[in-house]
Amino acid sequence: MAVDTCIVSKTRLRLKIKLHPARLCAASCLSVNGLDLLPVAGKTLYSLALTRRKPTRFARGCAIQEKTLRQILEQLQAGEVNTEQVLEKLRSLPFEDLGFACVDHHRQIRRGFPETIYCPGKTPDQTVQIFESLAATGANVLATRGTRDVYDALMASGQVPNAKFNELARTITLEQAPLPRSRAVLPIVTAGTADLPVASEALVTAELMGQRAELICDVGVAGLHRLFSHIGRLQDANVIVVVAGMEGALASVVGGLVKCPLIAVPTSVGYGASFGGLAALLAMLNSCAAGVSVVNIDNGFSAAVTATMINRKIEG
Repeated sequence: MAVDTCIVSKTRLRLKIKLHPARLCAASCLSVNGLDLLPVAGKTLYSLALTRRKPTRFARGCAIQEKTLRQILEQLQAGEVNTEQVLEKLRSLPFEDLGFACVDHHRQIRRGFPETIYCPGKTPDQTVQIFESLAATGANVLATRGTRDVYDALMASGQVPNAKFNELARTITLEQAPLPRSRAVLPIVTAGTADLPVASEALVTAELMGQRAELICDVGVAGLHRLFSHIGRLQDANVIVVVAGMEGALASVVGGLVKCPLIAVPTSVGYGASFGGLAALLAMLNSCAAGVSVVNIDNGFSAAVTATMINRKIEG
């Protein structure tokens, strides 16, 4: 049941909008610790109004951001709020509504890295629009599980000519804000050459997030002596990523030789009874080497993000 009716005027647009109690409640939640960012229901009305017109690129997200930031800065200048309250509110704003996606432009502040684009399930045009939206903020951009078709569409747009496509890793990247490199090296170890696509996804992700990462390839348990020449580097690491298919035993072996956290990535490499990586996943979850944590099958991206967060906490 509607509780109020308002007229919103924005750039020659007049909309009659009925406010539902739930929307009013959601809008009221914008006040935390005495810091009012928007009038009650204001954000709801403004967002609804803007979805009915064709703005210039990024106008929707930027308009809300500018209005909100101006109000925050005025309150800070007047002494009504302190710096910590301002930072807390900035962690939740803003996002850009593209209609089919709400692009999170402040994930960098909240989590330490920007939103990442997962390409499968999106059309090339949708991926391109999200990529360009993220790029417009000046941040680094990463798209995972990308294809040549998506990359060609991105290049055809002409907006991000410096984007790069890594066919093995299936990533599309744009580095426009290089980060200081980590002091420690992040080893990414593969059991076999067939695990390289997943390991390469982890490598590209880690490097874009400022990690000094290196691949140690094809040192699986079928020839375990190949691993021994790398033990020194593994023992110097703050965290290690191990990528393995088949029976996934390499994670337990490495986990028993080092004194740092190990992130295991099961891959879908293997014959029938590997069940598309399920055998490796279960083996890693049942590892008797303490300190082994496991991500999803073929998820090199998540392993790299987790490893990066551990390294950042250690190095400050």
